[in-house]
Amino acid sequence: MAQVVGENLAFLPEYQERLPYFQELITGGQYQEPSRLIEGDPYYFSRQFENGSLTINGITYPQVPLLYDVYRDQVVTFHPVFKQKILIKPEKIDAFNLANGTRFKYFSGNESHLRNGNGIYEVLGEGKFTALAKQFKTTKSKRELSKYDEEYVDKVDYFLRKDGQFYQVSKESAVLKVLGLEKKNVRKELKAKNLNFKNNPETYLHYIVTVNPN
Repeated sequence: MAQVVGENLAFLPEYQERLPYFQELITGGQYQEPSRLIEGDPYYFSRQFENGSLTINGITYPQVPLLYDVYRDQVVTFHPVFKQKILIKPEKIDAFNLANGTRFKYFSGNESHLRNGNGIYEVLGEGKFTALAKQFKTTKSKRELSKYDEEYVDKVDYFLRKDGQFYQVSKESAVLKVLGLEKKNVRKELKAKNLNFKNNPETYLHYIVTVNPN
C-alpha cells in the first residue's frame, strides 16, 4: 500500500509551502518546450497542467500539477519556486494518475519494443493478465503550405502482460490466443455486452482481463 503525503494540496500556494515533501519529485532537468514548427501538441489528455497524483518510491503525492508528453515519454511537473516546467526522472516514477482518471505505471521488460520509451504504460485492467496501452505520438510532414513543417499524430499499441512477459496484441484473435480462450466460448458474452476489439480495444481489454475468469 503506497503511503500518501499531505492532504488537499492546492495547485501553487500550499504546494510551495510543502516543497520539502517533493524533494524526490523535483529531481529532473528543465523541460524542453516542444518545437513551434510542429502543429498540435505532444501531450496526452491535456496541454495544460492538471492536478493528478504521483507515486515515487512507494510514496504517493496527491494534487501534483502534471503533464504527460507522450512524444518523448516524459512526465512533467511545475516548480513552484522557479516557475519552470521540470522533468521527473523516469526511473523514480512508480505510477501516476492524470486528472481524467487515466492510470499509468512504469513497467520493465519491454525494452525491445520500438516505442517503449521510458517504460510508461496506461493500465487498462488487471487480472491474471494486465492489459496495457502504450500511448505515443509521432510526426508526419505537412503537405500543404503552412507555418508548420510537421504535425503530431496520435498512436497506441496494446499489450497483455503476465509474469513480466509482454504480448503485443493488435486484433481479437491475438488477444484470445494469449489468454488461451476459444472465441466460440466467449462470443455470446462479448456480443451481449457489445464488446469489440476493433471498435473499442480499451473497453474490450479491460473487460476480458478483469471479468473473464480465465
